[in-house]
Amino acid sequence: MAGAGVPLCVDLDGTLTPTDLLVESFLVLMKKNPMYVFLCVVWLLRGKAYLKSEIARRISIDVSVLPYNATFIEYLQQQRQSGRDLYLCSASDRQFVDQIASYFGLFKGVLASGEKLNLKGSKKAHALTEKFGPRGFDYCGNEKADLPVWKEARQAIVVGNRHIAAAAKKVNTRIVFFEQRRSLLWLVLKEMRVYQWVKNLLIFVPLLASHRFTDSKAVLAEVIAFLSFSFCASAVYLLNDMLDLDADRRHAKKRNRPFASGQLPLKYGMVLTVLLLAVAAALALLLDQELQLVIAGYFAATLLYSLKLKRLLLVDVFALAGLYTIRIVAGGSAGNIPLSDWLIMFSVLMFLSLAMIKRYTELDALLRNGKVFASGRAYVTQDLGILRSFGTASGYVAVLVLALYVNSSDVRILYHHPHALWILFGLLLYWISRAWMLAFRGEMHDDPIVYAVKNRLSLLVFFLCVATVVVAA
Repeated sequence: MAGAGVPLCVDLDGTLTPTDLLVESFLVLMKKNPMYVFLCVVWLLRGKAYLKSEIARRISIDVSVLPYNATFIEYLQQQRQSGRDLYLCSASDRQFVDQIASYFGLFKGVLASGEKLNLKGSKKAHALTEKFGPRGFDYCGNEKADLPVWKEARQAIVVGNRHIAAAAKKVNTRIVFFEQRRSLLWLVLKEMRVYQWVKNLLIFVPLLASHRFTDSKAVLAEVIAFLSFSFCASAVYLLNDMLDLDADRRHAKKRNRPFASGQLPLKYGMVLTVLLLAVAAALALLLDQELQLVIAGYFAATLLYSLKLKRLLLVDVFALAGLYTIRIVAGGSAGNIPLSDWLIMFSVLMFLSLAMIKRYTELDALLRNGKVFASGRAYVTQDLGILRSFGTASGYVAVLVLALYVNSSDVRILYHHPHALWILFGLLLYWISRAWMLAFRGEMHDDPIVYAVKNRLSLLVFFLCVATVVVAA
């Protein structure tokens, strides 16, 4: 085979794995303690290599769950079987490069960054030329920083898009190209979870409950609040997924998320998070100060949930119920609509039940796959029974609160046909009962709100509930 005696040098970040270990290790460090961000600035002043070294000293990464380029790995295995010597050559810190080289068992040696040397670009080209001689090696890379290396290599193996391949061909006419196609826009929208924006429709609940459908000023304020919450929520989704990579990669479905799978670069996620938060803040500035504080509180609470609360037993589901209820509070603030105690009690209890369904469904899936512990959570499969008890009780008490409200004097003041609201009682009692039945059977989506939006029967129940309120009013 041609080139069998020529060493094959392989880049790591973006080539062997689509992720960036510097960004990934930085995020692990931030998850460990956000205050490290100030130390990172100090370390960076001493050079990028020193920054990588100091981060690597403080964290660990499970290389067995990292995403890898399967097609390219097959190529490397074929080259190794043909008798070629493979070397893993990366600008990542040696600690991680050694671990990955050991995990694959394909590489004869390793070249990596140390405390004083950032092995990238011309420095990597110099190191490889010094070790193997001019044109004495083939090199696999993926970005423009690899151009100096390809220039010195006998052959350029390019893993990436056509633009990188064209640039590589200008410095080395011998090209092997592994094309990677991806729709960045689709991946960004998927990671933003735009479909989850439907949860923010809860902001319009106070408007519906107060019958102020024709108040254009209130409606406009609610729409702006909806958009601000939606962009803020997407920013938190991005941040959460970047901080939860290890747990997501161990999850049957979450491993396919754009960040966890490596399809969407983490550096894009960091920039997008800042941009989305900026848009959310700009929209919030169009509203009054009270609502700005509510949105700021929502962001702080969701951030705290992502960093800590979701790993605490039961605290996580109460926090989720609170986050859903905050949206209703925001709707009241946006439209200057006083919220009744009935609505707050009903919301907290109903959303607590839905949060319990979410956890129950996750644990049930683990049990069906023969697992016991939920990665990144404080639950075990033995908790299924008690979660079902808590969740069904919470859902039924929420419906009971609605029944007490329908029978209260407040209803007679607000509604011309208050008895019509008993239809609402029946619809919600049916829906929450059916949701738990499906969860028990293992047929529930891992997010009951998403299920409610996608399921035709749930949508029918929702529209009947709205129609009932309108008729009663």
